[in-house]
Amino acid sequence: MHPDTAMLRPRRLEALDLLLQRHSPWPLTDPAPPQRELDLVFQAALRAPDHGQLQPWRFITIRGDARIALGEVFARAARQRDPEEDGERFRNKAMAAPLLIALCARVLAPHKIPESEQVLAVGAAAMNMLNALHLLGYGGFWATGLNSYDPNVRGALGLGEADRLLGFLYVGTPKEATRAPERRAPESFVREWTGPAVDAAR
Repeated sequence: MHPDTAMLRPRRLEALDLLLQRHSPWPLTDPAPPQRELDLVFQAALRAPDHGQLQPWRFITIRGDARIALGEVFARAARQRDPEEDGERFRNKAMAAPLLIALCARVLAPHKIPESEQVLAVGAAAMNMLNALHLLGYGGFWATGLNSYDPNVRGALGLGEADRLLGFLYVGTPKEATRAPERRAPESFVREWTGPAVDAAR
């Protein structure tokens, strides 16, 4: 092992231990990250794997009074989906954190890179953002729901036919101290493959 690597190893293990404490706290309140820290969060997003270097990620920040306008968009969309819905619960969702980030994928199709891989690249970017927020001491909560799939919401956000809305990242400071769920044993989800399965009937 290179000496410099050996010196960095304790710091990296400390960072990994902190990362293993990441979870999705709720509710979230002020403060949200200032712009200099938010820029770091977006820099982390842009480090996500990107097959074909298509850079499909698009992010829309919504804060301040713009959340009130987004709440009205949510409520109106809900009423259009169901005339008996007053939309109030959807309006409240827009005010559930000091900062919302719409997570969008700009999909090139047809293209040799499948649409699913382009969308996954944005999912990876979103996970990088959640990790960065956690490491900076903030909370992040990724929510989808009906509004993420509603064409009226997509239109109000200025998204086009090539854009996919993958949900909203709620960003802020945890209102109260929360603990990460108990870690599951990796063995529950991991197995080693050593070759094709043998057909016992042969």
